[in-house]
Amino acid sequence: MPAVLKIVLCALVCMAGAHDLRFRRIPNWLSVTGVLLGVSLNSLLSGWHGLWQALFGLAIAMAIYFPLYLLRGMGAGDVKLMAGVGAIAGPVAWLGIFLVTALLGGVVSLVLIAWKKRFYRTFSNLAVIGVELLHFRAPASTDERLDIRNSQALRLPHGAVITGGTLLYLFFSSVR
Repeated sequence: MPAVLKIVLCALVCMAGAHDLRFRRIPNWLSVTGVLLGVSLNSLLSGWHGLWQALFGLAIAMAIYFPLYLLRGMGAGDVKLMAGVGAIAGPVAWLGIFLVTALLGGVVSLVLIAWKKRFYRTFSNLAVIGVELLHFRAPASTDERLDIRNSQALRLPHGAVITGGTLLYLFFSSVR
């Protein structure tokens, strides 16, 4: 990934993560800017191949994250932020960012569950989620506490996790 894309990506995720931690939402202007910068810069730097990479990265991000939004397990801002990350990083780097973010999110979630002492409720929620998904139903339709918008839900500022995952990926990929 060219240095200018790494700088833009770092700026995008840092602003989004800070905003998510402070206000618990990621503004549309930030995500849209990320998508537009990703498509534009990749096109300028690599022509049609860059345009294809940006659009493919965006599409993969949407294909993975949008179903989580539909199941009410993730906010729309997180989905749009990852679309911007995909447009900037392209499909290969985005998949790496996704994996690091998923691992980091799992660790942070376990810490949050332990801190809030919610092991029993979390494991019973996982059972409900599993059963509902096997029956092709949204888990939040059975138990409103599984809706990310519910005040009783144990929510994680995923924009901040995306920031950490992206920065870790960029750091370790540059060390290699």
